[in-house]
Amino acid sequence: MLRFLPCLQWLPTYKKGWFAKDLLAGLTVGILLVPQGMAYAMIAGMPPVYGLYAALVPILIYAFLGTSRQLAVGPVAMDSLLVAAGLGTLALTGVESYIAMALLLAFMVGVIQFTLGLFRMGFLANFLSRPVISGFTSAAAVIIIFSQLKHFFGVNIPQTNQFHKSVINVVLAVPETNGYALLLGVAGIVLIVLLKRWNDKIPAILTVVVAGILTVYFFGLESQGVHIVGNVPEGLPLFSLPEFNYPKIKGLFSIAVAIALIGYTEVIGIGKAIEEKNDKETIDANKELLAMGTANILGSFFQSYLASASFSRSAINNATGAKTPVASLVSMALVALTLLFFTRLFYYLPNAALASIIMVSVVGLIDIAYPKSLWKYRKDEFVVLLVTFFFTLSIGLSEGILLGILLSLLLMVYKSSKPHFAVLGQIKGSEYFKNVNRFRSDIEFRSDLLILRFDSQLYFGNKDYFKKQLYRYINGQGSSLKGIILNAEPINYIDSSAAEMLAKAIRDIQQRGIKFYIASAIGPTRDTIFNSRIIEVLPSEHLFGRTKEAVDFFDNPDSRTKVGERVSHQSHYIDK
Repeated sequence: MLRFLPCLQWLPTYKKGWFAKDLLAGLTVGILLVPQGMAYAMIAGMPPVYGLYAALVPILIYAFLGTSRQLAVGPVAMDSLLVAAGLGTLALTGVESYIAMALLLAFMVGVIQFTLGLFRMGFLANFLSRPVISGFTSAAAVIIIFSQLKHFFGVNIPQTNQFHKSVINVVLAVPETNGYALLLGVAGIVLIVLLKRWNDKIPAILTVVVAGILTVYFFGLESQGVHIVGNVPEGLPLFSLPEFNYPKIKGLFSIAVAIALIGYTEVIGIGKAIEEKNDKETIDANKELLAMGTANILGSFFQSYLASASFSRSAINNATGAKTPVASLVSMALVALTLLFFTRLFYYLPNAALASIIMVSVVGLIDIAYPKSLWKYRKDEFVVLLVTFFFTLSIGLSEGILLGILLSLLLMVYKSSKPHFAVLGQIKGSEYFKNVNRFRSDIEFRSDLLILRFDSQLYFGNKDYFKKQLYRYINGQGSSLKGIILNAEPINYIDSSAAEMLAKAIRDIQQRGIKFYIASAIGPTRDTIFNSRIIEVLPSEHLFGRTKEAVDFFDNPDSRTKVGERVSHQSHYIDK
């Protein structure tokens, strides 16, 4: 049961002293979750109440199936924007049709996440490198901010997936700005920033919500053209299956895959960050996929448009002392109470106030320090980040991240095709063999022996590079060369193409009167050697467990020990 219900790891040992901390953390997060959920629903193009629906069933499911004890799930800005971007490409007419597609998208994301977890494919998220995520996240934050300017200025601004057109539309709409809406939005941003700097224990977002409602109500700003939330339906969401339709599913599939992977990356990234702070590891990557998949599937049955992990709420949850997912259940209960009894309080909540909350929340997603670091130390990865950023802005969210992933994979393939190839030499008075370019003054140079190290797996993509570099070093050594030692410790894999190339190279080198040795090969590499043509051309006594043993054998063939011979020859294919 522990395998299917991670809650059984903490529930039977739950301590009474934990409840007070969980209660405080849950109430704190819940107070933030209500306005945030409504604001994020607006990003997704949904009525605000759907942000509250997304904070019910997904939280309940994750509390029992999730493996993180402090992670706060529910509606988040990034996924909300992806929903808007994905549905914005479809020709949808009417709010009801839009909502139906959003719920179907949530179901599809859940199915994809659950399937990946079922087949233990959480490793796929590793292809979302940090430069890609950083570039995408920063671009998404900029897009989110611009998407809220229509509420901030109190005007209708046509939405588009192309950022440059959004900028033009905003500029054209500025003359029509509603001064009252702009004042509310600016005041909201200033108030949140000042309260956080003055005393971060004060619920700044809740303060902005209350101040906005009171201002609109007492000054009658609704009649002055200030857009408000209006009627928020009372009651809990009812059970209803998404509208399954093959053409619609086909149209949403690519964005669903992107959201599923991004959402999973958010969960793992935030969860791991919390674990590092608490120095306690509980997260299981594949179980997290199952948990989030189930949460989104069942959530879609109860009007939840999409749920993932929130960085801000998770950080607050952990900082206020949450011990277990009971804190999340308290937050969920607060949202449920709001839906049952307090939705009328939000009637006069101005959209400009929600827009200010969103802007302050997402501006922290724009990472400046990391690109600066990459520019200083890793310019190739900086290019990946920059390309992802501009592609996301100019072409679209799903296209931007897919192109970023493709570019990062191409960079990885390019690097693996031309890995580091070093000439080693023995440091004077020691048994260390190091790169001659790094330890030139400490190396004992030998003209009769060449020691090489190839720092990568050897496969079809880099075999020609290996061969070219090998012969370059051989030719550079001159006619005095009598032996070559390949330090194979970094080579963890040799495919059939590379094995064939290496066998031919060894035979050619031997025909030149030069002896060839392999040292420090790990088990899988030894298996390949003994299961390929390499062993047909390389005498088994030319395999060594350490580079020093190979050097000693080259100088004195009688120096070989029984232990060294056994270690260097150990292989599944020998034992069998």
